[in-house]
Amino acid sequence: MSLLSKAQRPDAQGRIQQVTPESASWRYVGFEAYQLKQGQTIQLESGDKELCLVLIAGLASVKTRHAEFPDIGKRMSPFERTPPYSVYVPHHDKVEVRADSDLELAVCSAPGSGNLPARLITPADVGVEKRGKGRNKRLVHNILPDDRPADSLLVVEVYTDEGDTSSYPSHKHDQENSETETYLEETYYHRFDPEQGFALQRVYTDDRSLDECMAVYNHDVVTVPRGYHPVATIAGYDNYYLNVMAGPVRLWKFSWEKDHSWVNSEAYPRK
Repeated sequence: MSLLSKAQRPDAQGRIQQVTPESASWRYVGFEAYQLKQGQTIQLESGDKELCLVLIAGLASVKTRHAEFPDIGKRMSPFERTPPYSVYVPHHDKVEVRADSDLELAVCSAPGSGNLPARLITPADVGVEKRGKGRNKRLVHNILPDDRPADSLLVVEVYTDEGDTSSYPSHKHDQENSETETYLEETYYHRFDPEQGFALQRVYTDDRSLDECMAVYNHDVVTVPRGYHPVATIAGYDNYYLNVMAGPVRLWKFSWEKDHSWVNSEAYPRK
């Protein structure tokens, strides 16, 4: 089974990506992406899942059973590099999304079981940090980290400049009942500036029983069921990706691949 989900032409609802636990052969993470025209409305039901709706680009009004969030959104492209507006939706809720401009919308999902209310996540609520050094630098927007309320979901977006690496040094989070790792399935939704760009993403395990390298283009999704998963951008093209993670424990703990962990040390960049 391929770990790469290629972007599709918008269906009647405007959906261009759909990853389910069934299609990914895993247990927790679901992901959809929509391209909506101004004035278009879609209806969603969370069922036994919690949702995080991320406005990748554009303006919207969102209504749930018990809450309304009109006229949200600010950035018209993810490459403005400002944090997005998002809406958290609990399980067994209904959602209406109206596109107040052309809208690129991500719908992140994972099992929901608590009693959290629907809430708006504003740009001011998003933690912004810079990670790495040398050719391994990136800008991170923590939309729904493990210190913010949710049942299962972890959501973050990452910017990597042309020619740089990210999700690196290679790391993994695929062990249950471990003191050093948590089991977290993960999706990567990729965007590029300019749009014809691409990146290379590798997903591999220590024993190489899984070892797949993919050329990833605009609006493609990579699924990471286990193993390491670094991303290398190509000269001339900046990369954005939205990560969705979930597992049995809502905590991000990971292990570095020993061969490459030195990139975190004072020895890098080499003089």
